[in-house]
Amino acid sequence: MCALVTACAHHAPRSDTHPGPPLAPGEHQRIVNGVRLYYRIAGEAPEQRAPVLFLHGGPGHNSYSFARLMGPHLEKGRRMVYLDQRGCGRSERPWDTRYSLEVLVADLEALRQELGVERWVLLSHSFGGTLALEYAARHPGRVAGLVVVSGFSDAESTFATWKRELERLHPERMTAPASASGDTSDYAQVMRALRGMDAQRFFHQLQFRSPMYQQLQEAVDAESGLRNTGELSRTLFATELLNYRFSSAARVTAPVLVIGGKYDRSIGVESMRALAQSLPHATFLEYEQSAHYPYLEESERFAYDVNQFLSSLP
Repeated sequence: MCALVTACAHHAPRSDTHPGPPLAPGEHQRIVNGVRLYYRIAGEAPEQRAPVLFLHGGPGHNSYSFARLMGPHLEKGRRMVYLDQRGCGRSERPWDTRYSLEVLVADLEALRQELGVERWVLLSHSFGGTLALEYAARHPGRVAGLVVVSGFSDAESTFATWKRELERLHPERMTAPASASGDTSDYAQVMRALRGMDAQRFFHQLQFRSPMYQQLQEAVDAESGLRNTGELSRTLFATELLNYRFSSAARVTAPVLVIGGKYDRSIGVESMRALAQSLPHATFLEYEQSAHYPYLEESERFAYDVNQFLSSLP
C-alpha cells in the first residue's frame, strides 16, 4: 500500500482557506469529530446529484495528487470533495493520537452531517478503499455508489503477494532466520528479509509498472509540499491492519466499481477480484497496463470508466 513506502504530515493551514458554507467551492477546514479536517470542494453538478468524496491511500498520504491528476476529468459532472484524513496532509494530527478504523469511519459520517449531504458516492484508492468499504457496511443508506481502486481488503492475500514478489526479485533474502517469537507469517518473513536492503525501492517495484510513472507520482507529491510521517500507518499496522479482512460484504447494498491493475503487486489483483466477487452489486475491471495507480497509468480509460459509473448513479 502506498503509505508503507511513500513517506502524511501536519501542514500549516493555507492563508486562502475558504471560510464559506460547508459545500461551497474552495478550501475548508472544520472541526469534525474532535479534529480539524481539511477538505476542498470542486466541480459543478445539479444539487440532486450526490457529491463524490475522495478517500486517499496510505495510510497517511493525502488527496492532493489525485485531485491534481484526475480531478479535472471528474469535476465536470459531479461535485468532488477531496478530504485529507485525520493526521494527514493539511488536516490536524490529533493530540491524543486517536487513530483507528472506527474513528476514521466516524470522521466520514461526521463530515457527511457537516456538509448536509443525504447520500454521497465514495471514490477510494488503496487504504482509502478500506475506509470506503467499512463506511458503506456501517452506513449503507448513506452511500449512493462506491468506487474501490487498488483497495486493501484482505491482509493475508496482500502479504502473500509481497512474499511471492520478494522470492521472485530477491530469492537470496528469503533465507533470513526466524525471529525469536517464531513468527512465520508472510508479513513477518517479508519484514525480516527486507532488513538491510532498500525496502522503499522494493515497494516501489510493487506499485509501479514503469519508473516513469513513479517519477511522475513523486513529482506531483513534491509539488504538494506534503509528506507522510508514517504516524497513521504505524498505529494502524500495530493494532488492526496486520490481520485485517473485510468481512461485511453483504451489508454493502450500493453499486460498486472495483478497479485493479494487472501489475499491482502492492495489493494483488487476486485480492481485488475476490473482493468484487464477494460484494452483492459489484463490477470488476482489470487494467492491463496498470499497477497500483490506474488513474495515473491509464488515465483516459480511468476517467471514462469512472464517469460512466457515476452517470449511472442518482
